[in-house]
Amino acid sequence: MPVKIRLQRHGKKGKPFYWVVAADARAKRDGRYLEKLGTYNPNTNPATVDINEENTVNWLEKGAQPTDTARTLMSYKGIMLRHHLNGGVRKGALTQEEADKKLAAWLEEKDAKIQAKKEGLTKEETDARAKRFAAEKAVSDKRLADAAAAEADADATIAEEAAAAETASVEEEAPVEEEAPTEEVLAKDEAPIASKEEAKEEKKE
Repeated sequence: MPVKIRLQRHGKKGKPFYWVVAADARAKRDGRYLEKLGTYNPNTNPATVDINEENTVNWLEKGAQPTDTARTLMSYKGIMLRHHLNGGVRKGALTQEEADKKLAAWLEEKDAKIQAKKEGLTKEETDARAKRFAAEKAVSDKRLADAAAAEADADATIAEEAAAAETASVEEEAPVEEEAPTEEVLAKDEAPIASKEEAKEEKKE
């Protein structure tokens, strides 16, 4: 029975989650499997890969063939290197201690690369958060400045209207001065009086 190590899809739409399984090559992709070997979650950054190394190496030694994606994941975790080193130990090319040292050195280097990537992602996320905060603060400051300017304009308009209303009320309350009579009016008023006195004197004569 040909055995394949492959991915079996789980999770919801748009957010897939995979199991790494050893299954009959003739079985459906999401059908029955012989053994669950681990999980793969591509939704995180970096992706989360958790595979049982011992069981996976046992299946590889029994002749199981991994798919391209499964091989990439196993290489990422050092399983393919371990399988290769085990083959060298069986052939007598190196001892088990030497194989273990090589595997430990490779895993340490791999962990350092992964940690550097995580730190880089954290720094990028921090910088992006700082930029977003600065942009939001600039927008908020501009909004506050516009509101203060609008309030100042409104206060100035109210003050102008109040001053204009006060001026108008003062003008309405001021007394109207009567015009002094002109010389012509006085002359007209005095003229009849003089003519009456003259008429009386004429009668006495």
